[in-house]
Amino acid sequence: MAATRKPLAKYRRIVIKIGSALLVDRKTGLRKSWLDAMCADIAALKAKGVEVLVVSSGAIALGRTVLNLPTGALKLEESQATAAVGQIALARAWSESLSTDQIIAGQILLTLGDTEERRRYLNARATINQLLRLGSVPIINENDTVATTEIRYGDNDRLAARVATMVGADLLVLLSDIDGLYTAPPHVDPEARFLETIAEITPEIEAMAGGAASELSRGGMRTKIDAGKIATTAGCAMIIASGKPEHPLKAIEAGARSSWFAPSGSPVTARKTWIAGQLLPAGSIAIDAGAETALRSGKSLLPAGVRQVTGSFSRGDTIAILGSSGREIARGLAGYDADEARQIAGKKSAEIGAILGYAGRTAMVHRDDMVMTAPSGPRPEEELDDRKGKLHA
Repeated sequence: MAATRKPLAKYRRIVIKIGSALLVDRKTGLRKSWLDAMCADIAALKAKGVEVLVVSSGAIALGRTVLNLPTGALKLEESQATAAVGQIALARAWSESLSTDQIIAGQILLTLGDTEERRRYLNARATINQLLRLGSVPIINENDTVATTEIRYGDNDRLAARVATMVGADLLVLLSDIDGLYTAPPHVDPEARFLETIAEITPEIEAMAGGAASELSRGGMRTKIDAGKIATTAGCAMIIASGKPEHPLKAIEAGARSSWFAPSGSPVTARKTWIAGQLLPAGSIAIDAGAETALRSGKSLLPAGVRQVTGSFSRGDTIAILGSSGREIARGLAGYDADEARQIAGKKSAEIGAILGYAGRTAMVHRDDMVMTAPSGPRPEEELDDRKGKLHA
């Protein structure tokens, strides 16, 4: 059954990306009334049980106004310094506006490597999820103060999509100064048609992406389509909408024009393929029959069910999980380094803190980071021996 668009309040977890031009006026600075209205929309969603994350551009644009810098291109070190000033001002603005509804903001600064390198990815995800559990709204931005390549204003579309897939969001909302996807750039082609629903991002859809829309919002439609490919492949729907109204989320709910991108119909398969097929196991964990039953019922792997740890791996590396018969039944991302895994193997979760000296994670391999690679039931002995030989070769 094809996915259909639904009201924002019906989603479980929403990532909202906000472009620089919406937050910052290059002459007057922060658009506080707009931000206050945006925060009121967020509060309304949270009151209905929706978890909300914000990927907010604007640090450099706001830093420029705080420092009273002239218009024009900045050198890399100037952009980094400007971002250092702007990040403080931006975080304070979000914190103050959200506090009107007794919502606590938490700042997360990411680089591209934090979402691509598996160990850092797991750390970032754990921090963000903990903020959400505490009822906070994470305000996320690229860490422009340490960027090693040229900084582009508003180019947070792909970062927002990566954050959405990282935290398992079911909707990504890209707010900018354009209200959706057209068959051609509408300011160039008066015959351009607006597309309200995009069932799949095809090469034809990609060809419709235009260039940058403004000085402050340089990402343009190209990065929004790229973001859509990342998000929808992972099972996350996406909306491109104008953020110009003072209550942009309320406007979307009221039927304002926006483009909705349907999520993939088989997102789990795409993610499981990434874990099972593209990453080589760095080691293995042998588990007992009870743990195997738990894994097959969709639960995480706890230390108590681990019998043996083999190999040298780090947290976030892919490892093979061997069932009670000795054959591989699953692959997943390790929640601990190999040495720590050996120390807590066979132990109860409550004992982890005393053994390792810190309160570790409950799961040795979390169910969200695991894929079953073998069906239940016995296999011929010769096939078992062959698979075991390959694993330990």
